[in-house]
Amino acid sequence: MAVIGFSSPSLAQEKPEAYPSRPIRVMIGFAPGGSTDAPMRVLAEKAGAILKQPVVIENKPGAGGVIPTQTLQAAVPDGYTLAIAPAGVYRLPYTHAIKWDPSKDLTYVIGLTGYAFGIVVPADSEIKSLNDFVAYAKANPGKLTYSTPGIATTNHLTMEQVSRHYGIKLNHIPYKGSAESLQAIVAGQVDSAAETSAFVPYVDAGKLRLIAVWGSKRMSRYPNVPTLKESGLDIVQTSPWGLVGPRGMDPVIAARLHDAFKQAMGTKEFKDVLARFDMEADYKAPKDYQAFAVESMKREKEILEVLGLSQK
Repeated sequence: MAVIGFSSPSLAQEKPEAYPSRPIRVMIGFAPGGSTDAPMRVLAEKAGAILKQPVVIENKPGAGGVIPTQTLQAAVPDGYTLAIAPAGVYRLPYTHAIKWDPSKDLTYVIGLTGYAFGIVVPADSEIKSLNDFVAYAKANPGKLTYSTPGIATTNHLTMEQVSRHYGIKLNHIPYKGSAESLQAIVAGQVDSAAETSAFVPYVDAGKLRLIAVWGSKRMSRYPNVPTLKESGLDIVQTSPWGLVGPRGMDPVIAARLHDAFKQAMGTKEFKDVLARFDMEADYKAPKDYQAFAVESMKREKEILEVLGLSQK
């Protein structure tokens, strides 16, 4: 059977009620194996079974995870091309010359979850706490390196806030995703990493040491590791993310996707994969998700201006 392209007249005339009639593509802006990719692959499988069409994951790492949402600006709003929207999307208008508004030019389908973040160092490092981290950085200005999944990611900006709070200078080494960032620290290429809970397997294996977490409470897996807030920083960061499509999607199609993914969120398999990364479900209905986007853009603008990183 011939594969029909997006421009086929028959597909252009497809009624929303007939959706979906072919595989659905979901783009992720990070490399395979991380704390975005793993939960989404489970959700894709479960939602695909509900929709009775495969939901195919396509990884497009780089640029802090925002490539997929930029790609959506040229996509047909037929429900067959979707993307994960990380927090970095809401910084784009202030860090890059784009001609679209993330709060208006996407269809917000469903908010899914957020990350657990932390700072890790090699297990054999002399740095055993956040206090040690700060002391080393003060004694060695600009020499202490840390990896992240990319420039202007939540990981990067939060570390900039940490640096300014303590009056220290760190050396940021960006990678294309959590998998690469963690491989770099395990290989001894960087001194530390500001990462999502993709670090869990390495910490459990005794390869890395977790010295601080960024949530409102300690991770249940590591009850002895303090939060940034407990360390005197007024910072709590989970960076919620979810599923979006191109602007102008038919409400019937968007609702069908929402319902399928919401049902998939309730499965044991999804809860289990979140638990692996110490993440929690963070469901947002479409209107609430878009309202979150609007508020996030205001907040990100303020943070970037304070840090001197805004280009506007």
